[in-house]
Amino acid sequence: MIQFDSSLFPKTEGAYIVGGSVRDLLLDRSPTDYDIAVSENPEQLAKKMAATTKGRLVKMGKPGQMVFRVVSSDHIFDIALLNGESIADDLNKRDFTINAMAFDLKSGKIIDCLGGIKDLADKKIRMISRDVFKKDPVRLIRAYRIGACLGFEIEPHTVSAIRNQSKQIQNSAAERVRAEFFKILGSPKSHTFLSQMADTQLLTTIFPELGALKGCLQNRHHHFDVFEHTMRAFHHLETILNDVRKFLPETSSHVSGFLDDGRASCLKCAMLLHDIGKPLKRTVDGNGNAHFFGHSRKGADMALNIGNRLRFSTREKQFIDFIIRNHIKPLSLFLAHRNNTLTSKGKTRFFMKCGPDTAYLLLHAMADFMGKSDDHNRKKDMAFTSFLKGLIQAFFSDFTPRSGEPPLITGHDLIDEFGLTPSPLFKKLLNRIKEARLSNKIQNRQEALKLAKELLNSRA
Repeated sequence: MIQFDSSLFPKTEGAYIVGGSVRDLLLDRSPTDYDIAVSENPEQLAKKMAATTKGRLVKMGKPGQMVFRVVSSDHIFDIALLNGESIADDLNKRDFTINAMAFDLKSGKIIDCLGGIKDLADKKIRMISRDVFKKDPVRLIRAYRIGACLGFEIEPHTVSAIRNQSKQIQNSAAERVRAEFFKILGSPKSHTFLSQMADTQLLTTIFPELGALKGCLQNRHHHFDVFEHTMRAFHHLETILNDVRKFLPETSSHVSGFLDDGRASCLKCAMLLHDIGKPLKRTVDGNGNAHFFGHSRKGADMALNIGNRLRFSTREKQFIDFIIRNHIKPLSLFLAHRNNTLTSKGKTRFFMKCGPDTAYLLLHAMADFMGKSDDHNRKKDMAFTSFLKGLIQAFFSDFTPRSGEPPLITGHDLIDEFGLTPSPLFKKLLNRIKEARLSNKIQNRQEALKLAKELLNSRA
């Protein structure tokens, strides 16, 4: 039995709650958005509901296809005419059976003419007909989004139809594809569904750049081709994000408090794309060893093009670019550490350059490393993982609190003490002084002024 606040919905003849909101109500989930289909006069019902909920009425669409949206403090209601002569016609034009049920606002009964309740109980995603993807190709990726968000399985005939029609996704608006894709990334089991998308070629249709990773063999440090490595690294990243305490017990509270859902989804996206530059940068030396010099820069440039193509936000594109462009840096730090050439200044400079996204880059590096080989072989060399954990701990316990302290000197001091005028030199000097302080090279204002004088004299 559906349970909801009946005061929100007036009993109305020929009016039905439809679509995903019925599915969610049957799953004891509380939707915030409701779709309501009516046999006639949707504007009249919208005005009544706007008054009941003290909501704002917004008219959308064009004549003959108008949607009347009521926006209240807690809910959004989209009210429109039935798509067809009857509620049965309307439901038969929807995408999946679990989205093709209706709740009659007059009788209080559920209308299920396509077996949605059974598929809901069986946790199955089943297309209503093979035409559903032709009518709206974004449904191809929506099947996986619903599966990822609900933990449902896509039944075989629907998978087969997706495989045969995967190219149709190219006819969907980029914004809609992006929205569905990031909802998949936001689920804790996105790896499973991205792998299924890869099996039907839907993933490489959305991201053709990933297709070139298949069969792109790597060097002796990698046991898999670039595509298999990418998917394994993605799986390890998701596993870490799902249970930070297990992988980072010493800093789990810091990392968990630091993780942002939007950033975590972008981090997964960056992992999926982090090696797309490798096929174009692959060379083989005289000994038969493969190299990928410059692949991080090439990959970042390619990822930016992908972000533009799929209408990623500026914030998303900048974060993904940062991760991919710098994903080799933690390994370079480790090699310096292993050779005893990594200084406190070097670590501080790395933290300052990466700023608040440092921890994300280090988590990426950890999962990237874990995806290079199978579990047995990876256990032979855990030095890199231990090094990354130490960096994360140093970033949160030492660098972050100290970097927030008031500066030893400011631009006013540069003006008063050295007669300088504001210029780009100010930022360079103050950054060098901050770097020296965080590296424990200087401790107080007097030492900061002395260092500033030395830096100015070295420029003379």
